[in-house]
Amino acid sequence: MVCKVKHILYFLFALFSVSSIAQSKEQIKDSIERSFIEVYEFKKKAKMSSALEKLTTILDLSDTIQDQKSKARAYMLRAEIGVEENYNNFNPEEIEDYLVRAKELQEEINDSLGLGYNFVLRALTATRNTSYSNADKYFEEAEAIFDKFQSIDDINKLKYYRGLFYLSQGINGRAIERFENSLPINDPYQPNYLRSKVHLNLAKAYKNIKQYDNAKLNAETALKIANSYDFPVIKLQSTQIISDTYAGLGDLENAYAYQGRYIQIKDSIFNINNLQSMAEANAYFDNEFHKRHIKELERQYEDSNQKGKRNKLTSILSSALLIIISLLTISLYRNNQIKVKTNNLLLKKNSELQLAKDNAEKAMKAKAQFLSTVTHELRTPLYAVTGLTHLLLEENPSESQKEHLKSLKFSGDYLLTFINDILQVNKIEARKLAVEKAPLNLKKVLNDVVNSLTQTSKENNNKIILNIDKSIPEKLVGDYLKMSQVFINLISNALKFTKDGIVEISARVLEEDDEQQLIQFEITDNGIGISKEMQENIFDSFSQGSVQINRKYGGTGLGLTIVKSLLELLESDIQLESKLGEGSTFRFALPLEKLAPEASEADIAITEKTDLKSRQFKVLLVEDNKINQVITKKIIAKQNMTCDIADDGYQAIDYARSNRYDFILMDIHMPGISGVEATKEIRKFDVSTPIIALTAISLDENKGDFLKNGFNEVISKPFDPEVFYQKISNILS
Repeated sequence: MVCKVKHILYFLFALFSVSSIAQSKEQIKDSIERSFIEVYEFKKKAKMSSALEKLTTILDLSDTIQDQKSKARAYMLRAEIGVEENYNNFNPEEIEDYLVRAKELQEEINDSLGLGYNFVLRALTATRNTSYSNADKYFEEAEAIFDKFQSIDDINKLKYYRGLFYLSQGINGRAIERFENSLPINDPYQPNYLRSKVHLNLAKAYKNIKQYDNAKLNAETALKIANSYDFPVIKLQSTQIISDTYAGLGDLENAYAYQGRYIQIKDSIFNINNLQSMAEANAYFDNEFHKRHIKELERQYEDSNQKGKRNKLTSILSSALLIIISLLTISLYRNNQIKVKTNNLLLKKNSELQLAKDNAEKAMKAKAQFLSTVTHELRTPLYAVTGLTHLLLEENPSESQKEHLKSLKFSGDYLLTFINDILQVNKIEARKLAVEKAPLNLKKVLNDVVNSLTQTSKENNNKIILNIDKSIPEKLVGDYLKMSQVFINLISNALKFTKDGIVEISARVLEEDDEQQLIQFEITDNGIGISKEMQENIFDSFSQGSVQINRKYGGTGLGLTIVKSLLELLESDIQLESKLGEGSTFRFALPLEKLAPEASEADIAITEKTDLKSRQFKVLLVEDNKINQVITKKIIAKQNMTCDIADDGYQAIDYARSNRYDFILMDIHMPGISGVEATKEIRKFDVSTPIIALTAISLDENKGDFLKNGFNEVISKPFDPEVFYQKISNILS
């Protein structure tokens, strides 16, 4: 009787254990599904760092119950976030890693629909990477799978993704057809989000073909959905399109109003905290992904070893005659195992070190890219501010208006200087600057800098004294632009921190031979001076000595950092002598080559005003921003030039093929194809018409790269109209 009771208890315990395990597994699956819902919510609200953190949680939960389908979905969703990335952080190689791992798991469990979406994401990645033939092939693979399952929702979503494919190539008619046929678009996780994206991309396509009413209607529909469900990125993009459509319809008041809203939304999304969080979350997820991959390889390796052990044990039991040999084999095997484990440990540590190095490089790259993006994006609205201010000042404003406009111009110039300083520091850190040697007149360089700072010296009642060694010749060879930047930063710095005093600039020859002179420059003031403690970090970025000094005197604190970096490029270094309350002296020496005697005066750079009104020039302006179109067209019209306007690179190619222009002004960053690609196409049938790059230049753009691709000159936005006219006259002459 007692024995029967024991058996019953054992049976009930076993039954309860199996039930508990099954219940626990179902709870984990529920947690995974809830987590997927949260990921989509974070993605829709542009909280990408939170989305990536939650995806890591999903992978951890999936590992506990060996849920391969959920792991594949997680990797797919990570790839989808990478494809839709709005932080200028698109990395096709990284996305490929996730899709390959997802494909392995989907094939292992025969997840055909999952494979279909894997092909869709591969197609979108290829589209963003402008590999259109590969994208088309992937779309056909996905279409074959979705047709087999006869899933209307999946087929409609595929039509939407095909629309993106055509839109990126500028095939707007096909894109519109695919977008419209994709509606109604359904999805268990993001139906309203996808619906708003369909209308947003319809608006882009209609805008590209100048059907502004249809573009505005679809953009407003997208904005309404985005406002109802709080989709920040959709709000941002639809607001920009509405602004552009108002500009296209000639309603500049509403265009400016929506442009202001666009800037507010953009600042709230793409701020430094969000970008930094995203970079950190990216790095952490990538690190975890690689760790999992290494563990999977280790598991496979361990399984292989265990199988080998079982085979050896079977051999020992089946053949007593081989006992001694087997013991020796086991001993050797153990020794080998120790070596393998040691090697695996070293391999793992090396992998971790490599990951840490890669993550550090990614962080540095993210920082550089962020600063480059910020400076690039700020130039576009700043172009509108400085351009319109210049035009208004030339339209005979009243005296009271003139004062306000001059203040606005000063603020615009200050912002532009700050942006240029940030870009300069970023380029120096990224080693994107090169020394460009050309003939120059050193005395003229110094006189030009002093003359440009005359008004600054009057503000603090300062006197500038210039002492140039008479043995310095008229003609030397050096980098005019970088030397000017060094002098402007040091002299303006001295004037800013000196009141009712003297700023003296001296240049004298230290050493000389037949080929070059070593010239020492000193900039001395009798201003507030710099304490010993502050001298240690005065050349660091954003350093001005103290917060009080920054509040009182203003400035970015980047001037001396740029000076030090530029002088290092010019094979020199800067020395500082200063006493608090007595003034400062900055000293450096530059090696400058002597110019050959046969060089003519024409070799020395001079600046002369040239009147472009002497003949009627016809210009092609290629610019996608409507406000910029208006400003640039008016600046051109001031010199009696007429112009045609192309909204994108495709139109530019058509206009250039069917018309004759004196020169072409080409924006670089445009929808469809870039200005660089458009220029390459134009050069295939027109090699003579001057093409000028008109761009808010960024970290990865150098003048030399533009010249190699068929441009004749580069003018960075925002620009001084007089410099603009001068460069054009130089090209045309």
